[in-house]
Amino acid sequence: MRTEKDFIGELKIPDDALYGIHSLRARDNFPDRTPFHVEWYTAVARVKRACYLTVIDYLSKVGKKIDPSELPVKLPDKNILHSLAESARECEDGKYFGNFIVPAVSGGAGTSINMNLNEILANLTLIRSGHKPGDYMHVDPVEDANIFQSTNDVVPTALRIAAMYLLNSLEESINLLRAEIEKKENIFRDVIRMGYTQMQEAVPTTFGRLFSSYNDALSRDWWRISKCLERIKVVNLGGSAIGTSVAVPQYFTLEVVRKLKEISGLPVTRSENLSDTTSNLDSFAEVHGIVKTHAVNLEKMVNDIRLLGSELYGSRSVSLPQKQTGSSIMPGKVNPVIAEFVISSAHRVYANDQLIAGLAAQGCLELNAYVPVIGHAFLESLKLLIACNKSCREHLIMDLAIEQKPEEDKLLMSPSTATLLLPYIGYNKAGELARKMKEKKTDIFKANRLLNLIPEKKLRDLLKPENLVRGGFRLKDFTEDSD
Repeated sequence: MRTEKDFIGELKIPDDALYGIHSLRARDNFPDRTPFHVEWYTAVARVKRACYLTVIDYLSKVGKKIDPSELPVKLPDKNILHSLAESARECEDGKYFGNFIVPAVSGGAGTSINMNLNEILANLTLIRSGHKPGDYMHVDPVEDANIFQSTNDVVPTALRIAAMYLLNSLEESINLLRAEIEKKENIFRDVIRMGYTQMQEAVPTTFGRLFSSYNDALSRDWWRISKCLERIKVVNLGGSAIGTSVAVPQYFTLEVVRKLKEISGLPVTRSENLSDTTSNLDSFAEVHGIVKTHAVNLEKMVNDIRLLGSELYGSRSVSLPQKQTGSSIMPGKVNPVIAEFVISSAHRVYANDQLIAGLAAQGCLELNAYVPVIGHAFLESLKLLIACNKSCREHLIMDLAIEQKPEEDKLLMSPSTATLLLPYIGYNKAGELARKMKEKKTDIFKANRLLNLIPEKKLRDLLKPENLVRGGFRLKDFTEDSD
């Protein structure tokens, strides 16, 4: 064991641990073991690499004017900075994540997150240069690994980076699901079904029209998500503690975001008001609201499909893919587990939305201390919805089967089908037809023959799928020969 100390006291650290005293205090102070998102971990490493590369450029500029040794505070030499950058690059690939011991839920505005990475990067650099972890007289977690940085600009900037990558993945997952829905829309375009309002029979429609509504909803989701990067790309990196860039060279503040943009491949941009971006997190509340809307559309869609495929529905035409056994005691039972997974996830997203809005509003003066929890909830929602889209596409929509005959029989026996005849025979006669269908327990054709309200050829024409969904009647519909 090695001994590390801070101004509070000393702690024993395992000799080979890449974390240090700051990380260990955080783990003990915040005993919840909800794991930190690896995507945020890798994003912090990427932000720090951009910082080190910018400092290297800065030292080159300084060296052309004065000897860096003449500066009041000794800056890390370029070899250490290059080694720190290489350590950060390895962490960007997810390496050494086992040494990140700060839990997802923590206090301190993210200081523990920042220091855990600083300790990992410093100790990796020490090992690379032939020293032991904890030998901070050679590479220090604060003076070297945290050079020109603050928790308050590094951690939220990294959150935005992680979110942008996941938003790109979410956008792609929506489009893949939407494409699968569109296939079903085309396949079932002319498969008729009874439409429902308030869980009661309404008027005839088609499965193609039902899937078209899902397709359009997902298209809106895709468009909205595609615009989210514009809302979240503005970062406060270089703003230091409260956005005033205290103790940071102007060169660093002006150049570090450009470097981050270069190595991340993302359209990040430096805020014109670093204090605003440091203290206000409304952009996360805004973007999560858009993300929540996608959850709403997913829940509506799978709820519909679950209902249509349920045994409550009676004579089912929709068959859900059988993905796993549904009971440990009831043989042969299969549950709609994919729909249930999506619905459960959607409600987690709704809860996260309330949490993010509430804690974003809890920001106090120059800083929001709740970045760790806000970030965890935000990234959780993105990852859940990516998983929902994948599961929904691969395990629900792809193998969804629809049989036409049960729906046709149901439609012809439903008194609600008489609604189609309103423009031709009026409400009262259509009501008479519906009552006759109920009284005789017969289909619309037989009831019409008994009452002789409309030519049968015309009735059959009205029940064609293309006429059910064409969008209203035309004057020529009344003048065409119906005999």
